[in-house]
Amino acid sequence: MKKSVEEDVFIPLYPKSTVEDKSSLHSKFQERRFWSAVKLLSNVVLWDGIVQEDKVRDLGLSKLLNRYLLLNILNTPLGPDNIEKCNKVVACLPERWFQDLKGGSTLPELLNFCRHLQQ
Repeated sequence: MKKSVEEDVFIPLYPKSTVEDKSSLHSKFQERRFWSAVKLLSNVVLWDGIVQEDKVRDLGLSKLLNRYLLLNILNTPLGPDNIEKCNKVVACLPERWFQDLKGGSTLPELLNFCRHLQQ
């Protein structure tokens, strides 16, 4: 899993003017790579409970979400596309990770993502 996250994930960042046109090849490629990384995130977190939780969280949240996915989400204009991306990421996260948290708090790895959601 670690090798896949470190070597197989690539989401290019193009200038906004290049990806604003959803029919452009750059935009389509960037979107395909984003959704591929979301699928990898969902597969990584499936190992929760089998592999040590800290390793799953490190790969899924610290590496995939914060290094790749969040950057793309932050560069997506606010609106339906951004909401869909955020919803899909949230759907990947195991509820078990949040059971012992006090109200209003979150996992340290999710702080930047939560700030974006609050906007």
